[in-house]
Amino acid sequence: MALALYHPEHGYYRRTEGPWGFEGKDYYTALDCGPLLGEALALRLEAAWEELGRPARFTVLEPGAGRGWLGRDLLTAAREPFSAALVYLHRDDNPAARRAAEGALAPWLEAGQARFGTEAETLEPFVGAVISNELFDALPAQPWRWSGAAWERELLTEAGSSWQVADPGEAGAWFAARAEGGLEPGDGSIWAEALPTLVRTLTRTLKTGLFLTIDYGDAAAKLLAKGADLRRYKGHVVDGDWWEGLGDSDLTADVDFTRLRSLLEAEGMAGVASKSLGRWIREHAPLAEWETRWQEVDAPDRRARMENLLALTLPGMMGDRFKVLEGWRR
Repeated sequence: MALALYHPEHGYYRRTEGPWGFEGKDYYTALDCGPLLGEALALRLEAAWEELGRPARFTVLEPGAGRGWLGRDLLTAAREPFSAALVYLHRDDNPAARRAAEGALAPWLEAGQARFGTEAETLEPFVGAVISNELFDALPAQPWRWSGAAWERELLTEAGSSWQVADPGEAGAWFAARAEGGLEPGDGSIWAEALPTLVRTLTRTLKTGLFLTIDYGDAAAKLLAKGADLRRYKGHVVDGDWWEGLGDSDLTADVDFTRLRSLLEAEGMAGVASKSLGRWIREHAPLAEWETRWQEVDAPDRRARMENLLALTLPGMMGDRFKVLEGWRR
């Protein structure tokens, strides 16, 4: 998975053309549905800025920032006096992402309110926020399943996928401790080996402020019960044939929010909790204000904004499938 996604020459996320969008692309994100996620996030970050005592500089780091659309939308929506303190840092080594973000963020790059960073760059601790959208689901992950007698891991062979008995080490202990009612044959989940390092790197850049991530996944026990595995996205079709079209398809896995919360707490983050994206939007977005404002725009724009809101909040769309996890560095 690491090679298929991040190989410098052949990796899916190192190609010159981006995979995001609708026609002719592989998948879309909440950002393709409209600017409302960015508008709601701008208000959430403004509230965090207020809670921190209105620091003169409020840095927002977005790892895995893709095309820079989330940064564009929140910078556009940010209100004075918060916008005067806001500095956005885009971090993504994908060449297609960097090229697209140069256009999306152009006004703020010129004004010095946005800048680019590389994944290898060491940052000085800052006051502000670390935010991400669909970052952790793209970490290389190993699928495991319980046969009833032993743990098996999924491997790639010349014939395709194969399950073989192996020692899961730390992963096995984690799964066994979180299986409600004990492990049953067929229970399984994924294990992202690099997750602790990434969490440590991101949280230690945050001197004081908010950690917020949006992603799909579930609690450890629920993932085990459904047998979480790798998925492949190609041309807006999703299947489990992750070994097909390596380097030419997106590979992804559900995020174990129980483990992510545990790692954040181990790094000293406080108040770590997650909720559905739909509920988070309803809590932080000024829905009544939006409804009033939308009456003043033409019918096609009003319809587009309503469709954007429904995509973010309806249970059958992104509302329940995606979760928002927040934590604080006090």
